Amino acid sequence: MNKRHVRAIAVAAVAVVALTGARGSNGASCGGSSSSSSSSGSNHSDNDGGSTSGGSVSGGSGSADKAIRDVTIDECKYDQATKNLVARITVKNDGALDYDYSVTMRFKGGPGATEVLPVTATKTAIAVAAGVSVDAELTSPYIGSGDGSEYRNCEVSRASRS
Repeated sequence: MNKRHVRAIAVAAVAVVALTGARGSNGASCGGSSSSSSSSGSNHSDNDGGSTSGGSVSGGSGSADKAIRDVTIDECKYDQATKNLVARITVKNDGALDYDYSVTMRFKGGPGATEVLPVTATKTAIAVAAGVSVDAELTSPYIGSGDGSEYRNCEVSRASRS
């Protein structure tokens, strides 16, 4: 390439930068501010509306699947002493950041239990440091008139972390 072609390309590049504006890696113009959001620290949020009926949850690789995959159901039962439906879970944070988790459980009847209305329990602000597991208990009042035995299963109906 001769010098005239190199000079023409350099002038074109300067014109493009001048017309579009120089931008930093965060999308803001030089010396300006950006309205884009950050995905680090407390601004990060993973939500999921999936469900599981016990054990660890396997899922896809999207960020929406991460929170629900961190929840393991340890036990679901009816507590006669408190008259509550109880779910004991473990939340394991394998990530590099600390998160606050919010988990919603759904208690439901076993196979063939068509007359059992699902009952939900939610626990928020389950603080889990990076690389740590935390046990939590979610409870919901039992509104039936029996012994609670119609509620055979529970599942994670929603989980998020922020």
